[in-house]
Amino acid sequence: MKTDDTNWAALSLGERIKRLEMDGYLVYTDLLPPPQVTRFKEIVAGLETNPADYSDKQRGRRNVHWDHPDLAELIAHPPTISFLEKLLGEDIVFLGAVYAESRPGHPGISLHTDGQPYGSKIFGYAGSCPVQIRVLYYLDDLTTEVSPFLVVPRSHLSLHDDANPYHRYAAHPDQVAVPAKAGSAVMLNHRCFHGNCPNVGDRSRGMLAYLYRPAWAGPVEDKIEPWPEDKVAALPAHVRRFFVDRNIRKGFDFNHPNKPANMRSEAPGISPHRWELV
Repeated sequence: MKTDDTNWAALSLGERIKRLEMDGYLVYTDLLPPPQVTRFKEIVAGLETNPADYSDKQRGRRNVHWDHPDLAELIAHPPTISFLEKLLGEDIVFLGAVYAESRPGHPGISLHTDGQPYGSKIFGYAGSCPVQIRVLYYLDDLTTEVSPFLVVPRSHLSLHDDANPYHRYAAHPDQVAVPAKAGSAVMLNHRCFHGNCPNVGDRSRGMLAYLYRPAWAGPVEDKIEPWPEDKVAALPAHVRRFFVDRNIRKGFDFNHPNKPANMRSEAPGISPHRWELV
């Protein structure tokens, strides 16, 4: 299997944006300092997890941001948000957080997308949001033996029926394994086909997945459950800013005209020059 050996730390801001937009994924190195990784490992060690339906060696827990203040604080992690604001704009909606653990014997996660335009039983209506970025914080080193991230680069760009986001694949000739150090994060376009490799090592691999979208990119129907108001009210303001209505579709207007008033004449977010940022 091909392994991605990119020197991710050497990429400029613009190159990071381009890799994520074009390839569908990016490794952001050293996003969590070692003491923070250690702290998160201590926290998740005490959480109850549930097995996946295909293997008790793959386990997870949803909405972990409610389990500990430090996990809630990670929603607003400054370097992550700084990058996401360059990528998505300043109006960012938090969709949820998950802890996942791949134990020795884990058979690997099938290639799939997390973006399904009409929703699904697995992802609910949140899966129908047309633009989402997953930030996958790894708490353990990803090696070739211990469940590295697996991806089919640029698969999110395909218009072919094979790119139907409801498909799943056992493997693909162009799949790439992506090793990374603990404290690094994989940032993922949710429409890119991805999974992970089997864990044939002698240790577990833990990961915290935090999900975001731009405010305009709402679900196909207003059926995402609201956040508990009391829990949101208890959050610090810099975290609470991301807890807007998960159904919001900011700027949506079914009756928008051909020549709306006050149109802009520039938009840096769609300029190719965004790939030249330093």
